[in-house]
Amino acid sequence: MRLFLAIELSDAVKNQLCAAVDTLRANARSGNFTRRENLHLTLVFLGEQTRLDAVKTAMEEAAGNSFCLILSGAGTFRREGGDIWWCGVEKSPALAALYASLCAALRTRGFLLEAREYRPHLTLGRQVRMQPGFDGEAFAASISTAAMEVKAVSLMQSLRVNGRLLYKCLYRTKLKDGEAT
Repeated sequence: MRLFLAIELSDAVKNQLCAAVDTLRANARSGNFTRRENLHLTLVFLGEQTRLDAVKTAMEEAAGNSFCLILSGAGTFRREGGDIWWCGVEKSPALAALYASLCAALRTRGFLLEAREYRPHLTLGRQVRMQPGFDGEAFAASISTAAMEVKAVSLMQSLRVNGRLLYKCLYRTKLKDGEAT
């Protein structure tokens, strides 16, 4: 199973992000845009895994306090085949601590994780080629700040169903004093 840990987003945040995706789509020549049901914040990519119990245990061990996640702005990761457009995440000591705690708990259980720096962002579109004259800076400035309380970490499975990418929640660990579900 292809797995990752993520923060699932509130409906209000998804509404704002969908408006941004719609603006990108309307001004793009081409691209693959993130569907509403797939919007999330990736914490840790695990890749192909079968050790679900070890991942769940690591999640429970790493779960700390709930915190406020603030999204604002946008940008791109330049790619030859088209850019990745993303919404930004404001720096958060609580998010950084959660990420570090999850990575430590997973590595203790023998999981090999990416060594690159964690750059939290929410992907709005991949392989995007914008129409000439599109003002990316104005677009980034137009994205309203959105905030939500992060109350859980989710273990997600990445699937292809009828050619479409689908993310399925397999397990959720509540932050703070909550119990795993």
